[in-house]
Amino acid sequence: MSKKSASTTGTQRQAKLGDQIRNIANRLKQETEVQIKATSRILGAAAQISENHERLINEVVDMVEEDLNQQTQMYQKDIYTVDILKQQFQTLRKAKDHFQIKATSWESLANKLNDSSSQKITPKTKPQLDQVLESNDMGNFEDDCKNLEGLTVHLEADVAEIFPNSQAVNEALRFLIRVTKKNSYLNS
Repeated sequence: MSKKSASTTGTQRQAKLGDQIRNIANRLKQETEVQIKATSRILGAAAQISENHERLINEVVDMVEEDLNQQTQMYQKDIYTVDILKQQFQTLRKAKDHFQIKATSWESLANKLNDSSSQKITPKTKPQLDQVLESNDMGNFEDDCKNLEGLTVHLEADVAEIFPNSQAVNEALRFLIRVTKKNSYLNS
């Protein structure tokens, strides 16, 4: 082999080797770009999850605060004072017409309203631990369930300790329903 052909072959090998190195470098660059894009997408998804989680927590906190405020307002609505009645209704006649109660003064109206609201509130007793789901015909229970006005349910001892009455259980279940509905709305 001549020197010229040997140097040409060496140059060609170097060119092939250089091409291979450039190809490897380009592939590494492309893979790095893909990894950067994937990492960016993962971080974006994590940020979105965090934002949704924060929003859900804020909504739950807002719902709890709203429930507490409503409950406080309900208890405050049951207690009438002369000042509250005067603020709400400018005249005794308007107040009497609104409540459809006969009274000779603001004081007597407040007393009558407070007496009637205290009669509506019945003392709540602790639930009986032996309360059971009652139905004469268990076969038709599922069909009849929609027609029931109330339903007696057995509460385990640990649950009964936390929920002193049916109103507390119902409020907790309604809250859970609202959270579930809002969460499913956010996910759809």
